[in-house]
Amino acid sequence: MDQPVAELLTRPVTVPPGQPMRVAVYSRLADGIRRAVFPLGSVLPNETDLGTALGVSRTVVREALMLLEEDGLIRTRRGIGRFVATALPRVGLERVRPYEQVFSDVDADGRADGGTGVEVRRVDVRTQPTTDFVSKALGLRDDASTWFAETVLLRDGEPVALVQEHLPAGRELDDVSRTVADALPRAVEGDGTLLAGLSDLLGPVLSAGECEIVAGVPGDTRGALLDVAADDPVLVLTQTARHGGRPLYLAKVIVPPRAGHLRVLQTVTS
Repeated sequence: MDQPVAELLTRPVTVPPGQPMRVAVYSRLADGIRRAVFPLGSVLPNETDLGTALGVSRTVVREALMLLEEDGLIRTRRGIGRFVATALPRVGLERVRPYEQVFSDVDADGRADGGTGVEVRRVDVRTQPTTDFVSKALGLRDDASTWFAETVLLRDGEPVALVQEHLPAGRELDDVSRTVADALPRAVEGDGTLLAGLSDLLGPVLSAGECEIVAGVPGDTRGALLDVAADDPVLVLTQTARHGGRPLYLAKVIVPPRAGHLRVLQTVTS
C-alpha cells in the first residue's frame, strides 16, 4: 500500500451522530477517488485490507463499495476485483458538501473537468447579531449571535460563486455540537468556506440538507464581488443543513451564468 493510500485509509473515520458508518466509509473512499489517490482505472484494495486499514468490518466496507458502484465511481470485474471507473460521473447539488467541491467538478460548459480546483478568496468572517431569516432557518433566539463568512470562488480568474455562510455562535453552537464548537475557531482561521474548514478537521459534519433555487439579481454589493452588473441574472441557492438532527448550517450562494451548469441527481421511487 503506497503512502498516499495509507494516509487516506489510516486517518480515523469520523462519523457524525445519526450517520451510518457505511456512509462515512463511502465518503472517505469517494474522496480518495476524486482526488486521484486511487487513479482512474486502478484496482482497489480488497475488502479485508480496506476494513483493516479503516478499522471497520468487512460488512461495512462491502456496503460502502456497493454505494460507490451504484454512483458510478467503481466497477466490479467478477473474479478479478473492484476497479475505479475510467471516467467519473459529475457530482452536483445532490450531496451536502463544501461549495469549493461543487464548483471544482464542472467547467464553464458544465462538463466534468477532471478535478480542476477553484481559487478561494475569503472576503469576510465575523460574529454578528442574527437576523429574522437566519434565526428562523437555524432555530435561534432573536437575540442570538451567529458566525458569518463570505467567500468568493473563482475559476480561471473569474468569479463563479459568492458563498455567504451562517452558523450559530456561542452557547447556541455548543447546544448543537460541542465538537463543532471547538473546531470552528480553527475553521475560521482558514482561507476557504467554513464548511470546508470544518470538513477538513472533522470529516462530514452535516447529516441532511435542503437546497432551494430561485432566479434573482445580485444587487450592487454582491454584483461587485462577482464582477457582474447589479441587475444581471443570477441563481440564488439557499441551503440549510442539520447536524445530529439539529439545524447547524445556512448558506446563500449567488451564482452568475458563467459558472456553467449545476447538476442535480434525480432518482425514481415507487
